[in-house]
Amino acid sequence: MAQIAPFRLAPFFSPRPWGRLDLSPWYTQKLSAPIGESWLTGKDCVIDTDEFAGLTLEQLVDKYPAEILGAEGMRNHEFPLLVKLLFPQEKLSVQVHPDDAMAQTVGLPHGKTECWYVLTAKPGAMVALGLHPGATLETIRQAVADHTLEQLLNWLPISEGDMIYVDAGTVHSIGPGSVILETQQYSDSTYRLYDYDRPRVLNVDAALRALKLRTDAGKVTPVHHQGYDELISKPYFVIERYDLAKGETRRLENKTGTVHLVVAFQGTARLRADGASAVELEPGRAIVVPGSVAEFTLIAKEDFVGVQSMPPGRMPQQQPQ
Repeated sequence: MAQIAPFRLAPFFSPRPWGRLDLSPWYTQKLSAPIGESWLTGKDCVIDTDEFAGLTLEQLVDKYPAEILGAEGMRNHEFPLLVKLLFPQEKLSVQVHPDDAMAQTVGLPHGKTECWYVLTAKPGAMVALGLHPGATLETIRQAVADHTLEQLLNWLPISEGDMIYVDAGTVHSIGPGSVILETQQYSDSTYRLYDYDRPRVLNVDAALRALKLRTDAGKVTPVHHQGYDELISKPYFVIERYDLAKGETRRLENKTGTVHLVVAFQGTARLRADGASAVELEPGRAIVVPGSVAEFTLIAKEDFVGVQSMPPGRMPQQQPQ
């Protein structure tokens, strides 16, 4: 099996009515519509380094599935993780995502469990996560009709550095005033319960079928290791944070034999795999380290903070329903 060298992706901007027209300091492009999400590993993200420049991520995975995804990803030929930056200027819709079992009943390969890592947060920034005790499907449906659903939500204040787990079935929303790195199963299945009278379709019946009154969602305490922090380790993703001083070098192993993602959010660095040219890493972009790469090195050009995201060694089995 050939080894595909690490490569960088250009972000794909997704407009949202709750987004921002100014994404600085992450991006400097002039925008004609409010952008809510910058997709860092979207299928339509274009490779902008080395021999595969100009191809989309989907095209390259289709061409070299084993080399990029590794043995674990070969089961379904799907890129495992969608990583985004979120830029909420207003509240997101109140929504819920299906779990694997429900998604498969409607012909989707899997559901959508995600996590949020708070990169910046203004005073008063909050997220909605789950429901108040005593909420029932009947009270939720009535609150949607009465435009009082927000009163049933559990609102949590957030601060820079918080990691929040949002398992499928959790009713949730995000308020304004933060920038969030979202990592999720590769799915865009979203059922809206309430959208502040924006002219978008609601999916109340599907959302009520998907939601769970009690979930494992909540803030996650990082685990400190020598040289890095494990921010979260769940059945669909593992995320580690690395802080490097200018000039510091850190050699990392591919711990799972699957594709790895490296995203910077402070400073710049070079990422190098043996026998390959170095790839420049800068905030707001992702470098894909294919599963065929056993080891790679980060070299900080200045004080650097970033994360390595990966699937766990064994992904949950997708059982048809």
